[in-house]
Amino acid sequence: MFCFLAFHKISVAVEYMASKFKPHSLRFHPSAAPSPKRARTVSTESSSSSSMKDAFSQYADYLNKLNDKRERVVKASRDITMNSKKVIFQVHRISKSNKEQVLEKAEKDLAAVTNQYMSRLVKELQGTDFWKLRRAYSPGVQEYVEAVTFFKFCKTGTLLNLDEINASLLPLSDPSLEPLQINVLDYLLGLADLTGELMRLAIGQISEGELELSKRICQFVRDIYRELTLVVPLMDDAHDIKMKMETMLQSVVKIENGILILLVLSKIM
Repeated sequence: MFCFLAFHKISVAVEYMASKFKPHSLRFHPSAAPSPKRARTVSTESSSSSSMKDAFSQYADYLNKLNDKRERVVKASRDITMNSKKVIFQVHRISKSNKEQVLEKAEKDLAAVTNQYMSRLVKELQGTDFWKLRRAYSPGVQEYVEAVTFFKFCKTGTLLNLDEINASLLPLSDPSLEPLQINVLDYLLGLADLTGELMRLAIGQISEGELELSKRICQFVRDIYRELTLVVPLMDDAHDIKMKMETMLQSVVKIENGILILLVLSKIM
């Protein structure tokens, strides 16, 4: 009897626990559903992306055109440099007996450089921000300045100034566009190179016994050097010309030494 009552209590307890922990069925709760994503504004994003692509396309086109122009300018500068050197070599052939013939030939060659090569550079850069490409064309312009000033001195004994050079380039430009004008720095760098050519000319004249011409060249080079020593310290972008000042001084000293040697020899003899 006791076992029967115990078994009955155990079964009742099991039924109670089974009813208490009966698994619940899964139900869908609206609050637990994931919130729907917002629809993207496709039209706004696509228009923004399109405008950005257009902007970068314009920048790329501008840079490509600028690089192409730089290549053409560099080529023109090289042609100017090469042909200006030919004019300088022609002027160096000058002597007492052939001065007129040499200068006539040099003048024709210089006109060819101006009309063929400088005109190409002018047409390439006129009407643009040509200062952006100064490093590309500066070597050719400096050599051109050196050639025209060297020719001018050998013909007249005077210095061709910057205004005269720029005035000679104006007919090469389209009047409706901003013309290419040689800046002061490139002109002064060309003058610094001119002193080296004048030193070579003076030494050649000294070897031929031309004392008076050598003295005029020496004084001319001294004047250029003296004026530049006053101007260069006041310039902002003067790194290149400061490097050339020492060479200019050496040119002056070489001419003075050559003249001194000629004077000493003339006294001895």
